Amino acid sequence: MNLRKNSDRGEEPEIMMVSFIDVLLCLLIFFMASTTFVDEARVQVQLPEASVRQQGQVPRDPIVITITRQGGYSVNERSLINSSAQTLSAAITQVAGPARDVPVTLRADGQATHQAVVTAMDVVGRLGFRTINIATMNEGPEGSQGASP
Repeated sequence: MNLRKNSDRGEEPEIMMVSFIDVLLCLLIFFMASTTFVDEARVQVQLPEASVRQQGQVPRDPIVITITRQGGYSVNERSLINSSAQTLSAAITQVAGPARDVPVTLRADGQATHQAVVTAMDVVGRLGFRTINIATMNEGPEGSQGASP
């Protein structure tokens, strides 16, 4: 049995780590590129479908509220007996019925008070209407006026 150090063989044998690391990196890149990622964390939701307009629904004309110079109201060309918010609310409810998706157009005189316009907007908003338009007049290129909703 030879227990002494072998001096005639030269150096101790070494493991080549560079080649080993190269092979491991190539395997790592291969497994990373070939792995499929699972979407387990995502919640699968199937959304319901809806059409733009429901079947059988007929488009309605807008409700037109006219405000005079003196602060009086008319709903769809029908003058009201007074200018109170309760009368205006009752007239709009009578014209619209249960539908609240009908657009409302406010046509106020240029000299009407700001309070009369705000009262009409407040009544329309409290009744639950979503679309309120304000009609104005546009000046033409030569100073002539044209109506604009």
